[in-house]
Amino acid sequence: MLNSILDKNYPETVEIIEVGPRDGLQNEKEFVSTEDKIKWINQLSHTGLKYIEVTSFVNPKWIPALKDAEEVVRNIERVPGVTYAALVPNHRGLERALEANIDEASIFMSASETHNQKNINKSIEQTFPILQEVAKESIAAGKSVRGYVSTVFGCPYEGQVSIENVIRISETLFEMGVRELSLGDTIGVATPLQVQKVLDTLLRRFPADKLAMHFHDTRGTAMANVLSSLEMGITKFDSSLGGLGGCPYAPGASGNLATDDLLYMLNGMGIQTNIQTDKLLEAAQFIQEKMNKTLPSHTLQACSIA
Repeated sequence: MLNSILDKNYPETVEIIEVGPRDGLQNEKEFVSTEDKIKWINQLSHTGLKYIEVTSFVNPKWIPALKDAEEVVRNIERVPGVTYAALVPNHRGLERALEANIDEASIFMSASETHNQKNINKSIEQTFPILQEVAKESIAAGKSVRGYVSTVFGCPYEGQVSIENVIRISETLFEMGVRELSLGDTIGVATPLQVQKVLDTLLRRFPADKLAMHFHDTRGTAMANVLSSLEMGITKFDSSLGGLGGCPYAPGASGNLATDDLLYMLNGMGIQTNIQTDKLLEAAQFIQEKMNKTLPSHTLQACSIA
């Protein structure tokens, strides 16, 4: 039995995509000051992370926690080799994002019709041409594009989501020119076997290096789902430092997979990330203090006990 475990072909390196400054803060009622956001992102930039999603250019009336998007992007300290990305919903959002000089635009939609309506206020079919315009203009401006598909493993309104829907949306987004697609377990319902079944289907159509996984830990299965994904050859994972965040349009969706917990597991498995644990934990403790509440990551809690 031990030999079969040790024979698993885990990757040598993994890329962690930090989404805390956007996905972690977007649903928080307590506004984190612009100055503190900038300080936090600057700390993250010196941890060894190579990708940080710093904010969202969604209309501020919908996401007031990120109403300072332009000021944040303009004033962060840019570290060479780090990509600074932002969520961009439409043409107007892209104009703002390009003026602030983001490195990459993230476009997003849902695999379930109802969640897409709740999240974007449009049907899936109505969403395609809007994202097509954003992708086309981003690429023309010399910016790369990343795609998000939400509710891949379950929808809070419709329940199970058709894998055919996921495939159709993924194919359409790749046709638009996205360089990578993040597959979201928006409400944290996925289980390891389900993850492997979905990936088994998707990896017959798309290369593993074009896919990333975005897990929420609502039911405590996020880390197990990462392990399943690693076994399927996935090497890119979205996470949020301290476990901050949740989808504002998905009732019951608690925090994201915690970056610090993910790093602990990968380090213990001998998988390289090039992230410095001490600097990452300093950044986690900084934002926890600014949030004035205990964040849900297990690693942070263990550090406070120690």
